[in-house]
Amino acid sequence: MSEEPDYILDASGLYCPEPVMLLHNQIRDMAVAETVQVMATDPSTQRDIPRFCTFLGHDLLRQNSSHGKFIYLLRKCGDA
Repeated sequence: MSEEPDYILDASGLYCPEPVMLLHNQIRDMAVAETVQVMATDPSTQRDIPRFCTFLGHDLLRQNSSHGKFIYLLRKCGDA
């Protein structure tokens, strides 16, 4: 990822629903347009984090996976 995120959230080792709950708390404390990188090991985040972004209107800028690690870059939009 070329751009440095404003925040990093390491949810490695946590399982649904914990990664999304932590992400929700992080997003709530961020300013609009700030970014957060989420690192997770739970495969369900591949479904849950994109849905979280769609439901709350945030931008999922990037997602990738490698060797059981899932990495997401999100930008906070609006006031959610």
